[in-house]
Amino acid sequence: MFFKLKGLEGKAKKSKKDSAVMSISVQTIKSDLKTQNFDLFETLVDLLQRSNIKLENDDVLIISSKYVANSQGRLIEYEKVMPSRESRILATKFHLNPKIAEIILRESDVIFGGVPGFVITSSDNILAPNAGIDKSNAPKGKIILYPTDSYQIAEQLRRKFFLRFSVHIGILIIDSRLMPARVGTMGVAIACAGIEPLSDIRGQKDLHGNPLKVTFQAVADNLASIANLKMGEGSDGTPIALIKNSDAKITDRKIGQNEMAISYDQCVYIRGLKTTNKHT
Repeated sequence: MFFKLKGLEGKAKKSKKDSAVMSISVQTIKSDLKTQNFDLFETLVDLLQRSNIKLENDDVLIISSKYVANSQGRLIEYEKVMPSRESRILATKFHLNPKIAEIILRESDVIFGGVPGFVITSSDNILAPNAGIDKSNAPKGKIILYPTDSYQIAEQLRRKFFLRFSVHIGILIIDSRLMPARVGTMGVAIACAGIEPLSDIRGQKDLHGNPLKVTFQAVADNLASIANLKMGEGSDGTPIALIKNSDAKITDRKIGQNEMAISYDQCVYIRGLKTTNKHT
């Protein structure tokens, strides 16, 4: 399916034939249901060809993290998991299945707390409930995890597309997440290659001429949200999207996995909640 997002116009791109402003566009790509490991790159090439899509320089290819995880076989039959003593304590505290709690512990970098049914964790530098594990879009009785080595996978895909098709494109591996105090999910980039993930606009002026002191635009996350809107969350079967005319800055440098993350000691939400809890 092809969508043009009205009102989201990039900078003017002029050529000898066309001097019109190009609007950012999103094209979603359907895939057959995958139930076991598969070659991610060759599958993507096949799907693009079947959809009659030709990659061009500056395109950004978006791939669902669940699709990547499926290609790696990152599914667990959770009934076969043996809970530890720590996971049983966590399960009792937050009203969880101890087997699920064990998987959350294994997949988490940090556990901050939780509410009944959800543990607030960090996994791969992303703040998420239950370490990002998910029963949706997974076979019955199984849980799908985040992919392993997401940044390496994204970088390998970028290089393979260049070697096969001689195009410089961006690669984003994305998931959906809840935003604090907001209803519904939005997209988040869990890995990035080929595009600069942030735009530093510090020093630029706002509408009133005031200098911006701390502002970065989260380019990768913004593109992830645009794609996530069209890729869907349920039975859409469109785990891939192609964004054109995004004006994202294409790069050949390898993106570091900590570039889009800050330490939790610097996060205003977590710092604020910790400070509040100390005084209540």
